[in-house]
Amino acid sequence: MEKTRISKLMSEKGICSRREADAYIERGWVKVDGRVVGLGDKAYPNQTITLDKMAQARQTARVTIILNKPVGYVSGQAESGYRPAATLITADRQFDKSRQRFESGHLRGLAPAGRLDIDSQGLLVLTQDGRIAKQLIGEDSEVEKEYLVRVEGRIQGNGLNLLNHGLTLDGQALRPAEVSWLNDDQLKFILHEGKKRQIRRMCELVGLKVVGLKRVRMGNVALADLPVGQWRYLKGHERFL
Repeated sequence: MEKTRISKLMSEKGICSRREADAYIERGWVKVDGRVVGLGDKAYPNQTITLDKMAQARQTARVTIILNKPVGYVSGQAESGYRPAATLITADRQFDKSRQRFESGHLRGLAPAGRLDIDSQGLLVLTQDGRIAKQLIGEDSEVEKEYLVRVEGRIQGNGLNLLNHGLTLDGQALRPAEVSWLNDDQLKFILHEGKKRQIRRMCELVGLKVVGLKRVRMGNVALADLPVGQWRYLKGHERFL
C-alpha cells in the first residue's frame, strides 16, 4: 500500500475538495491519526483523518443554492454577452425567505455544480461546498439527473432502445440511461453522467430534434414548485444521495 497526498485522500473520502483541504492543512486544522499535518504530507488510505472544529464550522456555514435557471443564461462564466446564472441570486428573487435570510457573503466562492446549457432551463445547483460539488460532478458520481425533453421529428425504429443504451459520443460509449415517452412529443431522460449537450446530441443520433429541455431533479432534490428565475437554499434535511 502506497502513501497518497493527504489533500487527495480528503477529496476521495468526500471530506472536502483538494483546494479546501490544502487551505485547512495550511491553517493546521487537519490531523492524521491525531497528529497535525503539513502541506504536501502523505498518508495511507486506511489512516484516520480528522478536521479541527474551526474547519468543521466553516464547512457548516457554506451554502448550497437551488436555482430554476431560465433559458438565455449560462451556467458559469459570462459568454458572448450572455449573463451567468449566478446573477439571478439576489434577495428579491429568493423563494421562501422564511427559512434562511440571503447574505451577500453567500455569493463568495459560489460555483455551479454541473452545467445546464444556455438554451435549457430548470434545476441548477450552485454551491460553496466542495463536498457537494464532488458528489454531483465527480468522475465517480452516482447522482441521477432527470430531464423533461420536448422533441420534434420521427424517431428511428430502434431509437428508443439506443437512447437507453447503445449510443457513442466523442468516441466513448455512454452509460446506460433511462429514457421513456411521456406523450407524443415529450421524453423523460434519467442520466448518470453529464457530457456537453448530451441529450441534444443523443436525440440527433436517432432522428429527433430537441425543442425544449428542462432538468427537474438531481438525485433526491427536485425542482418542484420553484418558479423560473427564482432560487432557494438547500434545506438542512435535503441530500442529493
